[in-house]
Amino acid sequence: MDLKKISHSHLNIRGLNLHIAQAGDGELGTVVFLHGFPEIWYSWRHQMVAAADAGFRAIAPDLPGYGLSEVPSDSELSWEDLTATLLALLDMLGVPKIFLVGKDFGAKPVFDFALLHPGRVLGVVTLGVPFLPRANPTAAQPPEGFYIARWREPGRAEADFGRFDTKTVIRNIYILFSGSELPMAEEGQEIMDLVDPSAPLPPWFTQEDLQEYTDLYAKSGFKSALQVPYRSLHKYTEIADPKIEVPALLIMGEKDYILRFSGLEDYVRSGTVKDFVPDLDVAFVPEGTHFPQEQFPGLVNQLLVEFLGKHVSASS
Repeated sequence: MDLKKISHSHLNIRGLNLHIAQAGDGELGTVVFLHGFPEIWYSWRHQMVAAADAGFRAIAPDLPGYGLSEVPSDSELSWEDLTATLLALLDMLGVPKIFLVGKDFGAKPVFDFALLHPGRVLGVVTLGVPFLPRANPTAAQPPEGFYIARWREPGRAEADFGRFDTKTVIRNIYILFSGSELPMAEEGQEIMDLVDPSAPLPPWFTQEDLQEYTDLYAKSGFKSALQVPYRSLHKYTEIADPKIEVPALLIMGEKDYILRFSGLEDYVRSGTVKDFVPDLDVAFVPEGTHFPQEQFPGLVNQLLVEFLGKHVSASS
């Protein structure tokens, strides 16, 4: 993989300077990648190069308040802000239609955009997160010790993370989220305490990767990451009778802890998810964890490029 194929710039989008990573000339179309947490544009490096080599223009922003993008200062970030930012970015770049790829919480603005602006979307790919209407039981209130519940509390994650340097926080989260069990703390224990200081990094995550994430989060901090998604999960207006009408691909790691969410694995494997996403293909990555695009980039690249090629041809 040649990172020199990826260029970097900043664009003023809705009053914020956003860092944009790009690769490829876009002969076949444009693919926009939206990261999750604790990720950043860098988490899409393998897929950006693969998409560019296949003839697409790959765009991966650092979302507002993440990495090299400006941190909002005058108001709290919202889900609606992410959708509006994506629309403004496409308009500024003069891109009429796109493929959207989202990982983790990045799946929500992908789905929101497809619901609100279906005419701008050729297809969607999500990793680790299927489409979930709010009424779905898997979206129920998490138990008190679950990391989402803990980080939702104002000040709690800040105090937890504040005991360590940025590199240790990122290291611990990557180790924790690479497991197959739900990250759950006992009473009197914080989420960072779940990771043994001697635990090794996942074998596919290098010290160089860790340093890249450390440098980016050292710049942005964790303020926006805690606001969206964790402190905004209940703060959005759901679209009535939502249905994703564009072609879709869901990529799940067989060992992703997300599958431990109550009812989620059955929701996907039974096909119930297709009530909301009728034109959906599902691919499970054997041995895949919460980070399949970094853990098994070759397989994820293949799935992605095949999906893009199939549906760009269908739209021609």
